[in-house]
Amino acid sequence: MNYEIVTLEEKITAGIAARTSNTSPDMGAVIGGLWNRFFSEGIFASIPGKVNDRTLGIYTDYAGAEKETYTILTACEVSAEPAGDGLTVCRIPAGRYARFAIRGDMHQAVAEAWEEIGRMNLPRAFGCDFEEYKNADMEHAEIDIYIGLQGGAAFPLDK
Repeated sequence: MNYEIVTLEEKITAGIAARTSNTSPDMGAVIGGLWNRFFSEGIFASIPGKVNDRTLGIYTDYAGAEKETYTILTACEVSAEPAGDGLTVCRIPAGRYARFAIRGDMHQAVAEAWEEIGRMNLPRAFGCDFEEYKNADMEHAEIDIYIGLQGGAAFPLDK
């Protein structure tokens, strides 16, 4: 799977969050339920100061021996932290990321990409990873997945 190394500036995001695990039998329902609430309850539409119309799926606060437990946020990038409206704010840290350009069926393409990323020998930081949904076309989605990388010296990456 091809990717490019990019350096990102810090991003401020706002949305809603839940905690789940890759080994949890209800992981799909937790993540799907979060996305459903984000749109059906008008949360996305009500977030002030959006930088653009893109949505983000953010994975952070990894825990467990295999980093299998995490917080998932459905969010959007904002120009400043919203005050007092019950949203969860997450700062995506500045740094180096492996960016994977995913195209195709929204659910299938993302699931297959994560499976392949999990098998790769990337020097993951396990601080913050995220998906950026560039359009809302379920069959012809354009999604970039960003995997936070460990800082420091240069390293060879298998593509």
